Amino acid sequence: MINNELSVIDSLEELEAFLLSVENGGLGLQGVEGIGMATNNTDGRHFIAVFNNQHQLIYGRWISDDVFNNGKELVSKGPRRTH
Repeated sequence: MINNELSVIDSLEELEAFLLSVENGGLGLQGVEGIGMATNNTDGRHFIAVFNNQHQLIYGRWISDDVFNNGKELVSKGPRRTH
């Protein structure tokens, strides 16, 4: 389930803002337990995935190849800013 098919996160700043939004409840998601990067098996496109406690995808956004390659540490360690 990729939300907003046309909106692609294409910079690390946008990725960080997205992560902060998820952490702060800005997307209204319930039961968030994890965030990761993944690749769509069908077409090879990369996306950021928000998971619940059963490891089910509850929200996703496409990301650029650059963000996929350079944003892994940001996703694994979390955003630096707090606001």
